[in-house]
Amino acid sequence: MANAQRLPQHVGIIPDGNRRWAQDQGFEKQDGYHFGLQPGLELYSECLALGIPEITFYGFTVDNTKRPGAQIEAFRKACVEAVAELENRDADLLVVGNTQSVFFPKELLRYTQRTRIGEGRIKVNFLVNYGWNWDLNHSLKNGDASTRHNVADGIASADISRIDLIVRWGGGRRLSGFLPIQSIYADFYVVDELWPDFSIEQFHQALAWYQDQDVTLGG
Repeated sequence: MANAQRLPQHVGIIPDGNRRWAQDQGFEKQDGYHFGLQPGLELYSECLALGIPEITFYGFTVDNTKRPGAQIEAFRKACVEAVAELENRDADLLVVGNTQSVFFPKELLRYTQRTRIGEGRIKVNFLVNYGWNWDLNHSLKNGDASTRHNVADGIASADISRIDLIVRWGGGRRLSGFLPIQSIYADFYVVDELWPDFSIEQFHQALAWYQDQDVTLGG
């Protein structure tokens, strides 16, 4: 992406289409999550190479836990494996999600405070068992009086910065509850291909599209 004049400082990723891809390939629905791991690592490496400072991946949501048990186990396992891969790389890692739920993987509890791995170099956020309502009500449940002047300071995801560009794979045209505070001024780009069919070129197309967006933040 050598011709990019302006790179987003924070990219949000919604990796949708794993189950549809699995069915198209003759697998069980839950098998698709495993094939979504490598695309995430490739995208991480590309953001690192480009110098994008922060990236957030949508792992799974509180609503996703209404799915059949085999699928729940598969996407929980995929999130744990993704973090295990990052443990051999460079990242300032943060996992955000409802840790009080049985669906939150215990293996990820140690990353619920931002943790430097290797040389850091890029902030990587994972939303795991995340819910927008849980996020926004975090300060109320914890009785944090300091949020009376700025509610955004008391949300559970307060350590995640404002997002410039959100890229969603799988053709969906909705945010699906993805970080509502940080997404407020984000540009939103949709890739029709399913997440396991990820290619770097798809991401480059999103960045090329971003070059033409007028970033005013309402001003």
